[in-house]
Amino acid sequence: MSLSLILAFLWLIIANVLGMIPSKDNMWSRAYGLIAVGIPLLGYVTYQNGPWIGLIFLAAGMSVLRWPVRYLFAWIKRLISRPDPN
Repeated sequence: MSLSLILAFLWLIIANVLGMIPSKDNMWSRAYGLIAVGIPLLGYVTYQNGPWIGLIFLAAGMSVLRWPVRYLFAWIKRLISRPDPN
């Protein structure tokens, strides 16, 4: 198993443990930290193991960080459906 996969599995375990601990800010500060570490890690996994394994870990990360992903999709939807001011 490559180093990138070991780090990615470790990231998934840490993300799940952090999700179980109560937080006053609804875990947004933890989510930002996990995103900041997870994006370069996803690139590393994709670089070492190929795009299919990268997509699998992208889906795994999105399932762990579902609320930031949901807000991102809602923001993109608002941008697309915004009426033209002209």
